[in-house]
Amino acid sequence: MKPTAIRKLRAKLARDECVCGLWVTLDSASITEMAVAAGLDWVVVDAEHGHLDWGDLVEHLRATVRSDTVALVRVAELNAGLIKRALDIGADGVVVPWIETADQLREAVAFAHYPPRGRRGIGAERATCWGQRVAEHVAEAEENVLVVPIIESVAGGRSVGELLEVPGVDIFQFGPADYSSTAGYAGHWEGPGVGEAIRAASKKIRGRGKHCGVLATSNDNLIERREQGFRFLGLGTDSGLLIRSLRSAQGVAHGDEELPPFDVELPRVRQATPLLDRPPESVRPDRPEVMTVVGEGARYELAPDITFEALVGRHIGARNLTAGVVTFAPGARLPYHRHTFGESITLLAGSATVEVEGRVHHLDALDNVTVPRGLAHAVVNTSTSEPAVLHVALASAEPSRELVEDNFSRLSKSYDATGHPGGERVTRVRTADRYQAGPGTSFVDYVNADLMPGIEFSGGYGAFQPGGRLPAHFHDFDESITIIEGRATCIVEGRRYVLADRATALQPRGRVHYFTNESTSPMAMIWFYAGPIPERVVVDEACVTETGDLWRIA
Repeated sequence: MKPTAIRKLRAKLARDECVCGLWVTLDSASITEMAVAAGLDWVVVDAEHGHLDWGDLVEHLRATVRSDTVALVRVAELNAGLIKRALDIGADGVVVPWIETADQLREAVAFAHYPPRGRRGIGAERATCWGQRVAEHVAEAEENVLVVPIIESVAGGRSVGELLEVPGVDIFQFGPADYSSTAGYAGHWEGPGVGEAIRAASKKIRGRGKHCGVLATSNDNLIERREQGFRFLGLGTDSGLLIRSLRSAQGVAHGDEELPPFDVELPRVRQATPLLDRPPESVRPDRPEVMTVVGEGARYELAPDITFEALVGRHIGARNLTAGVVTFAPGARLPYHRHTFGESITLLAGSATVEVEGRVHHLDALDNVTVPRGLAHAVVNTSTSEPAVLHVALASAEPSRELVEDNFSRLSKSYDATGHPGGERVTRVRTADRYQAGPGTSFVDYVNADLMPGIEFSGGYGAFQPGGRLPAHFHDFDESITIIEGRATCIVEGRRYVLADRATALQPRGRVHYFTNESTSPMAMIWFYAGPIPERVVVDEACVTETGDLWRIA
């Protein structure tokens, strides 16, 4: 235990200063040595998740000896043996997950203190200098040991008032991802309404002179959390910071070139080997494909000087999907509104910003913002002289919107910001991960359930070199494909179509098709599926020929 380091940390918090630290998940103790060398106020060595064992933990703790970096261990659960052992091997305190009641918190505090105050047993380990400094350690520990509960459930958030009555706790950590799970948004970092609930709880904690901690997901989020009053600030996890740094450096090094994929496994959308001789009878389509050129879609006036042309939607038989183009006159603004379904917005031409509850994202061509259901958002043409054109996809064939009062504080996001945890997702097409969906193709995923858990649809951008093509395939949901550059050839069960100039194809569930670029110039598309996982089932090429006569459509 390092009483001096603990007292310095508490003194900073008492002055309302931020204390910054690192969440350690990897086994190399060199990571913690680097945190110490960088002068971080604290590290949390994570023994709840991941692969760290007790040998790894003790090496991380040794790396903080004779430093001013407080070393905490996140134990796997509220358990006397785990807390005692973490403190016995030299931790300055423990982080205890899933605290929901005052009784649980009183137990955690008791497990970390010696009798008569608590129920911690005395061990002859590192903390007591192998039994040579028992009296000194007992005195130091009673005064200094840190117990940090994690509030990571709706029940825990509702119990904040009771938790604040438990003595011996200075710092409360929040876990937005698990909190979101208990609120019905499993897989979200901070699902709808969760951010507000956490901030309300944190205000109660700060109102009692205590302190709140949270793990930031980006530099922008770090600033946001500091402004929200969080003072025990996690800069990130070791693995997360490494990945973010790697991808950022790769983007600089590659310039306009494609970045190599980070994932070692190909996602389901990239299947290229035929899986079936033909589609099963269970996906027999009940509608033909429809090709719609710009000017022939259903037109709607969304606001003064803003027109939406639906090229795919209920009017042509689409299910769970609407897609089209929105044209903004110079300076036009679509006011704040929300939907009961997800929406995806891609800039095709001009300049625009998308605002989501005050977070302002400036878009370059082909950049995308996807907004989950329930979040208020607005779109602005930032040019006063040129129109802006955007592609919009909505996870509903019957879209509606609810206007929302604009009372949001504006926060302009940096260009490399990737969105808001649990909220919108931003994809910068220039630096996004790319993959090959067929020979001569390069694809970027804007959204799917792996990228945004809980989202109802999926989609992205695809570029085709001359001769590039996809294999013959079908989907178990409807698809829209908008040609935004060049000329595309679409083959549907032997029927041939040529599309250009934002013409859009509706491929109903079960229709076997493929796209190819038969021209001598590049071709590009924006595609969206009425399904959250971008699965395509590759079939034998005979299925897409006229002689295959697959579904005997007249």
